[in-house]
Amino acid sequence: MFRISGKRIMSGLCIFSILSVVFTVIVNYKVQRYAETKIYNNIDSVPYRPVGLLLGTIPINRDGDPNTYFTSRIDTAAKLYHAGKVDTIIASGDNHIRDYDEPSAMRDSLMAHGVPENRIVLDYAGFRTLDSVVRAKKVFGSDYLVIISQADHCARALYLADANGMDAVAISAPVEPGFLVRIRLTLREWLACDKMMLDIYIGKQPHFL
Repeated sequence: MFRISGKRIMSGLCIFSILSVVFTVIVNYKVQRYAETKIYNNIDSVPYRPVGLLLGTIPINRDGDPNTYFTSRIDTAAKLYHAGKVDTIIASGDNHIRDYDEPSAMRDSLMAHGVPENRIVLDYAGFRTLDSVVRAKKVFGSDYLVIISQADHCARALYLADANGMDAVAISAPVEPGFLVRIRLTLREWLACDKMMLDIYIGKQPHFL
């Protein structure tokens, strides 16, 4: 019977780990390089697009406190609308169960910031960034977008938009997380970019179209 020695297993795992790291570095460099000229930090500099795509997150964090990522995105989206940079905002988020409703929470917060309800479109099937971006084009007919999220997330969304033939720019919603939170989110974003690249390669589509 053929036996695989422990040494060969360890060698294989080492090679796989090295290739995974190299793949992650290349993918993230490629994504950041593509997006670096398309992400704006100043609303006045953002070019006009008819639609803003507000990517969802929960309004309350795990500790029961207001989620600064959520409040920053809402504030940025409202300022973008009031500055005349977009005419309509698609609030795209997760609503897979009755008690978890990101789009409605975003709508309510946008209205509290003075955005008219008839200028807000709710996308209840934005389960992932891929779903939100592709549905903006294929369901809501929006080829020209301003994406609204934090910078790292914007870069990934922009790359997805380009892969789907969309003309998109992004505005970075400012937030300053603690060091450990930043490390955790950065690692998660790196892995998310890896998955995004594989999804593009296999032609992954949203859960609902």
